Amino acid sequence: MAENQVNSGHPKGLYVLFVTEMWERFSYYGMRALFILFMTKALLFDKAFGSQIYGSYTGLVYLTPLIGGYVADRYWGNRKSIIVGGIIMAIGQFFMFLSGSFYEEVGFASIMMYTGLGFLIFGNGFFKPNISTMVGQLYPVGDKRVDSAFTIFYMGINLGAFIAPLLCGFFGDTGNPADFKWGFLLACCGMILSVVLFVLLKNKYIVTPEGEQIGAAPNSSREIKAADEASAPVSMKTLVIWGVIWLVLLVALYFALNKDVIGAFIFSLTLAAPGYIISDPGLTKVERQRIWVIYIVAFFVIFFWSAFEQAGASLTYFAEEQTNRDVMGTTIPASFFQSVNAIAIVVFAPVFVWLWGVLGKRNMEPASPYKQAIGLFLLALGYLVIAFGVKGLEPGVKVSMMWLLSLYTIHTLGELCLSPIGLSMVNKLAPVKFASLLMGVWFLSTAAANKFAGTLSQLYPEAVVSLSTVENIEKEKTLHLFPEGFEKESATEVNGQKVIPFERIDLASVSDKNVKEDVIKELYGNQVENAKSFMGFSIANLYDFFMLFVVMAGVASIVLFVLSRKLIQMMHGVR
Repeated sequence: MAENQVNSGHPKGLYVLFVTEMWERFSYYGMRALFILFMTKALLFDKAFGSQIYGSYTGLVYLTPLIGGYVADRYWGNRKSIIVGGIIMAIGQFFMFLSGSFYEEVGFASIMMYTGLGFLIFGNGFFKPNISTMVGQLYPVGDKRVDSAFTIFYMGINLGAFIAPLLCGFFGDTGNPADFKWGFLLACCGMILSVVLFVLLKNKYIVTPEGEQIGAAPNSSREIKAADEASAPVSMKTLVIWGVIWLVLLVALYFALNKDVIGAFIFSLTLAAPGYIISDPGLTKVERQRIWVIYIVAFFVIFFWSAFEQAGASLTYFAEEQTNRDVMGTTIPASFFQSVNAIAIVVFAPVFVWLWGVLGKRNMEPASPYKQAIGLFLLALGYLVIAFGVKGLEPGVKVSMMWLLSLYTIHTLGELCLSPIGLSMVNKLAPVKFASLLMGVWFLSTAAANKFAGTLSQLYPEAVVSLSTVENIEKEKTLHLFPEGFEKESATEVNGQKVIPFERIDLASVSDKNVKEDVIKELYGNQVENAKSFMGFSIANLYDFFMLFVVMAGVASIVLFVLSRKLIQMMHGVR
């Protein structure tokens, strides 16, 4: 057996990438588990603004791989890009620690937060696409182990994602806003550990079956050309054309999205960047058709991740406010629920490795597009389950955590069908010289989905009551219900009335149980109608909100399933 092989049949380099990505994901998901709570509980941002920032951040995190992929393809190679990106992200996490340390000074804390987010966004761009690309390079062309390798790699991602909310949440999500900084500091330490392990182990283990170093040179140098084949770079004319198209789309979407510059930037680039790549005159007909498969499937992936990424925003609101988290006299932090998906991945990933292996030996394994259609169907099913669980639920009433656990578990099965297989598909279909860049395009679809997720999270139904109603109850019962520091003059207006969200009302200050029950009953009886709408779909309660995702994911699943046969033909033998 070769030096770089292990008993499982996979190269040792796979497990080096596994542990490197595990600690990077620990850093990312540890911070993400606290992020929306930090903004709403420490900086006191409202939910809509917090969701907008969350969507912009997670969207940009998956946008910058286009830059990092291009630099790795043309200039740096994978290794240098990963190291530089990791260092930049560690700096970003430290700025988040500073933001948490000075949260009472909201202006300064916000500057530190935005600075930290900037470092995290750009650092991720260099790290994310390049480590994923290196997984495929560990194997000979056509090796059937690639799908299972990406699933194992994905287990590493989710092992880090499982540990992160538990550790960072334990130290950061304590109910005391001063403690968020410790969760961010742990995320910083995880990122530093990821970089150190990669630097120490890369030269010995991250090598090809022939023993050559992987990722040391730009990916374009790996392309094998015939003696008479000339290099065919994209012309300046093509670059200018697509540059103009992007600018036109940017301006149009800027006004269409009510001057949301980040949303306009992400969505316009999502449309223009793939066009720039597909216009490369050096692509053969087969290569171009395979790239089109990547693009078409990536479009449907947007519907998956826009619903899936509610975990860090609206589903965290749901866990915090309307999920009974009491177990044996202890209240489980809302951030802990973000570990459910990750531990389910660790549990079920080996099952899927076994399943695809058995089906592959019998020539019954579904092609990638069919697997992804199944993933979308399971996503819709998860939301359907929780939609029935909350049907008719009144604001403030808490439901069993089993509804949320069921949703995350079903979503896990869908994710295992879609995400690791998607990474493998891009690796197998992409021309060598565009390996990292097309992996970046794949993440670009996730960028659009994450920004879209933030937009959808703003539709989360929020029970509100007028300030005048609260003032009348205070006067009638001699209570103090407005939270400390609440500014009535800047309160949100709904239907011409200044309102306050139910969860902001300080019911904890009411010591008498009977009085508290009377206050809650009176508040619920005087709610201000706060229905929202999306493309004609009215959202007045949690049932409506969750059904929106059922419809989106369900329709996308059916359409992708119908298109899969044609997509398989365009893949030209790649499964």
